Amino acid sequence: MKPWYEQSFGSDYMLVYKHRDWENAAKEVHQMISLLHLSEEARVLDIGCGMGRHALALSSFGYSVTGIDLSPSLLEEARRHDLQGAVKWELGDMRELPFDACAFDATVNFFTSFGYFSNEDDNVKVLRNIRRVLRPDGSFLIDFLNPVYVEQTLVPRSERRDEDTGLVIQELRSIADGWVQKEITVFHPQSKEAPREYLERVKLYKLEWFESRLADCGLSLEQLYGNYDASPYEAAKSPRMIMAGRAV
Repeated sequence: MKPWYEQSFGSDYMLVYKHRDWENAAKEVHQMISLLHLSEEARVLDIGCGMGRHALALSSFGYSVTGIDLSPSLLEEARRHDLQGAVKWELGDMRELPFDACAFDATVNFFTSFGYFSNEDDNVKVLRNIRRVLRPDGSFLIDFLNPVYVEQTLVPRSERRDEDTGLVIQELRSIADGWVQKEITVFHPQSKEAPREYLERVKLYKLEWFESRLADCGLSLEQLYGNYDASPYEAAKSPRMIMAGRAV
């Protein structure tokens, strides 16, 4: 059986996360990218770019942007929105980035596009690849969930109906063995078709893990924020861990 991240990021993913709008993506990028102090026309790699919301926002600010993702379906959607062909879209695995060493001035990793792999070495390999493709003193940004906040605020179950399709989306959330997972079921109440089921899992890596592994991989953590407004990180209250720094 394929791992969950090769099954879940398809056309239904775009339905499940339909509420993530493009306008908010632009606002998030504008705030976060200011933390990296990039020069005009900087070469930026969006790792796990998905439908391309953040990559296209980065491009609109004048950067030379490449977006990479493992999902052909999401990349197809990204290209559909990229009417001007502003971004280079690449199909690939974040553990083996298909780019030359020092190819980018900055890398970004938005909305918890990290911690997917059961083997910890695979997650560390992502960090090593970030360092490899960054030029010396290049900037990185990793936007990850805050495990403490997740554990305190997890909503076990939710259900909603998509007005356009009539499909019902059920989500069951749980934490076990250091992972937060979401079981997603998509179905139409009047259809005889079998429900479509997906699983999403993210390792609940804490700040101490990132501090240690980033340093081991040649990445210096210099800034830490708790949300997209660049508010200070508070372990018990912040919804995000937004980490920024440089290649050493």
